[in-house]
Amino acid sequence: MIPRPNLLSQLSGSYELTTGAVVSGPADLVEAVRLALPVLDLRPGDSGAVDIRLDPALGPESYRLTSGSRGVEIAAGDRAGAFYAAQSLHQLLPDASYRLTPGAEWRVPGVRIEDAPRYSWRGLHVDVARHFFPKREILRVVDLMAVHKLNRLHLHLVDDQGWRVESRAFPRLHEVASHRPRTATHYYREQESFDDLPHGGSYTLDDLAEIAAYARARAVTIVPEIDVPGHASAILAAYPEFGPTGEPVEVLERWGISPAILSPLPPTVDFLTTIFDELLGALGETPYVHVGGDEVVLDQWEASPEITAYARELGLESVAALHAWFLRRLADVLAERGARAVVWDEAFVAGDLRPDTLVMPWRGMPVGRRAAAAGHDVVATPVFPMYFDYAEAASTDEPMAIGDAVTLADVAAFDPAPATWALAERKHVLGLQAQLWSERIPDARTLDYKAWPRACALAEVGWSGAAGPDFAERLRAHLGRLDALGVEYRPLEGPKPWQRRRPHRPGVVSVAEVMQHVEQMAESATSTRPSM
Repeated sequence: MIPRPNLLSQLSGSYELTTGAVVSGPADLVEAVRLALPVLDLRPGDSGAVDIRLDPALGPESYRLTSGSRGVEIAAGDRAGAFYAAQSLHQLLPDASYRLTPGAEWRVPGVRIEDAPRYSWRGLHVDVARHFFPKREILRVVDLMAVHKLNRLHLHLVDDQGWRVESRAFPRLHEVASHRPRTATHYYREQESFDDLPHGGSYTLDDLAEIAAYARARAVTIVPEIDVPGHASAILAAYPEFGPTGEPVEVLERWGISPAILSPLPPTVDFLTTIFDELLGALGETPYVHVGGDEVVLDQWEASPEITAYARELGLESVAALHAWFLRRLADVLAERGARAVVWDEAFVAGDLRPDTLVMPWRGMPVGRRAAAAGHDVVATPVFPMYFDYAEAASTDEPMAIGDAVTLADVAAFDPAPATWALAERKHVLGLQAQLWSERIPDARTLDYKAWPRACALAEVGWSGAAGPDFAERLRAHLGRLDALGVEYRPLEGPKPWQRRRPHRPGVVSVAEVMQHVEQMAESATSTRPSM
């Protein structure tokens, strides 16, 4: 099974589970079981093949499952626990149970499972701004996450290269900012080329509501990201008045960091407040909203007499301090609406975050440790080994990637809360999350290849705390389930011929070089930029 349960004991006896079998228990728990086992067309009833009950003493997302000759009994700490128990039950069945099979009949072996997650945040990040993925692909990502007990889907909804959600208050965002006339076809500026094909797309608010409801039913929380104040080319292409200069900006066609930045003045805060209200209204109950805060070029703030005067009016000594103030102001807005702000680690380094702001240290876990020591909850997101847009092997056979190489073994060996950290620091680590930045992921087939099976290792570490010694053996067996689900994962032996369609440029940057660079950035980054 993947992820590995805390306890799994073999018992005598077995049970034949057939199409139309009855599931008995509270209605919401029965529905969770039916969602995890759709192939059997289960139906609710008073007494049946699967009996499920609520036991809050087990804790969130936890469950106990016993199967034998009399059927299957499940006790769940909550609805999510019931859903995960059913996912484990599904993994006890043959691979064919992941296909639509009329008249199915499967033998459930006798087992006892007692299970609970090590981490509460087991996340996958999908960048839909650089390349857009239609709603159907996002729903499929949710399905695959659910199979693996992953529970946070972080959608990167805006960047320089595109805005991806409808705004009824500011319609030019989805009318203008959601598309670009062409796209860079190479990561490296010295060999820059373009495809000359328009690219775009956006989700309606109704789409977003559907995605959120679909995910919620499968124990997945959608975490939307509106990345500000930097990475703002697309926003300013639609509404340049929210920039420091008011001058027109185009949706960016190439990759990399842009100097485009939103103004921190009150009209911008009001604009973003309206956007948050639209997002929260569509998503429903949303405990987290990511506000970015990364890779911000402050030059235009520094050059603006109006902005520097505003900073002095607030009692701030620099535009770097204004950056921190701006993010805290947005976090206050979200808190008033019952949501918690999430930021990339540059925002923590800038200082003055709300104490309840959650930090994602992409530049390495030393930054994450500093954030945890300062009392912030942390989700481990370091480039190595949590950036799945990196190649899966240092080989020219791999599809185009930003760099070499984050291997399956690297992910399986990752420890989000090392024993060398103080206990108080480790307690602030909520979990881990892999990032699928999409500059080099133009379509769903490539997304499959990049995500799986590395996300299987992510799921194992997130649920069990560490990959078990037999992980490689269990993974090889688990690939049959992925085959049945139609996942175009990277084979363990390397890519198939058609998966090699976009090979690397020789001499592509290595992960070691990237990590050296980001560690230097993290060590040198302070909030003491030149004062005004």
